[in-house]
Amino acid sequence: MENEATRSQPSGCATPEGTASSGSPVDTRRRVAELLLQNGQATARQLAAAIGITHVAVRKHLDAMAADGLVEFREPVAKATGRGRGRPARTYRLAPAARDTFGHHYDDLATQALRWIHQHGGPAAVTAFAGDQVSALEERCRNALADAGDDPLARATALAEALSAEGYAATAKAIANGGQLCQHHCPVAHAAAEFPQLCEAETEVISRLVGHHVQRLATIANGDGVCTTYIPGVSGAGLKSTTAIETPQVRNR
Repeated sequence: MENEATRSQPSGCATPEGTASSGSPVDTRRRVAELLLQNGQATARQLAAAIGITHVAVRKHLDAMAADGLVEFREPVAKATGRGRGRPARTYRLAPAARDTFGHHYDDLATQALRWIHQHGGPAAVTAFAGDQVSALEERCRNALADAGDDPLARATALAEALSAEGYAATAKAIANGGQLCQHHCPVAHAAAEFPQLCEAETEVISRLVGHHVQRLATIANGDGVCTTYIPGVSGAGLKSTTAIETPQVRNR
């Protein structure tokens, strides 16, 4: 069993390592929120290591954020078999209220518009609308991938950078049996929770842009911390990882 002392970095798809806090509680809590957004979940010790402050200090910030309804935590579950050294660590994740501070201002309007389209045109109209909406994003990202070559994982790296420029906080990395593209923010997560056609259209765009079949393993809209897209059966030789923090694969939903 892994304990806090042996896990020095936040789990999650990818994020650059943090820098020391400026000392302002507001700045530090914003950094904590960014790390939890990027990684899905983390322990206090992992966050402290990434930010560059003490474990005790980050716990105080987490307690304050939890009291404000911005952070949720999960107590460790004891394993039925095996013994480990140390006590397993509590993990933290952003509460929905905190996610709403990261650019969800148009989400409610998008949901209302999709409801209107569904009411007057049915599911097929929503699917057509979703495809039309991601077409402009696809074109911009395709231009950004012009010099990425044909390797799917090299293209995933370039795509992650392009999506980050669009506000998706995306990262890419090679894993043992393929590649993984993660989006740590979704500006229309609430709308996509009600209308999964948005996620489906986006997944099709990712597949076309990397030039390979992909599989969506998790989405923020479905309650996961990160949108994770798996690129199966390709070599990791062509991928320059955009990640600085390792992560386990997200479970298939």
